Amino acid sequence: MYVHFDGYPGSKLPLLLAAYQHRFAGDLEAMARHLIDGVEHGWDELGTDLLDGAPAALRRSLTGGDEYPSRQITDVINADGSPAERELITQDGTDELEWAYVLHPHGIEVIAMQAYDRGPVVAWDTDPRSRVTTNPSAWHPDTPAPIVAPRPAPRLSTTASAPAPAPRKTARR
Repeated sequence: MYVHFDGYPGSKLPLLLAAYQHRFAGDLEAMARHLIDGVEHGWDELGTDLLDGAPAALRRSLTGGDEYPSRQITDVINADGSPAERELITQDGTDELEWAYVLHPHGIEVIAMQAYDRGPVVAWDTDPRSRVTTNPSAWHPDTPAPIVAPRPAPRLSTTASAPAPAPRKTARR
């Protein structure tokens, strides 16, 4: 399904991963129904409503605190004024598109359309806060996806630290 605004993997991949993990709770069929089947013409923009159910810290990490709804493309007409038919994006109709995302049971395939006809698959359990490379040449289909997982937060101890030893007194002569 066509998405008009900002299709780069740096923004779309984290959003789609988080949507799968939280809003759709791992239900790929429900996610596909929402993103593909339930859309008449396409998406103007995918919004933060896809993050419903995600922890607040993850939402802030992905959006910087911005909230905006997904918006479908509406009022589409043909040049002769007749209503436009639904048009799904297929491999044959990608002339001007830069990026494509294919939903698979094991992950999401990210395709840099100007360079390749397929791409690496990013597992659905990938941390959405991962750093994602947007350079199309890095998304070669026969290499791992160019993603760097976030560094884990340091673990804070729940036990009290031992007191520092008292300084020794030196004897005076």
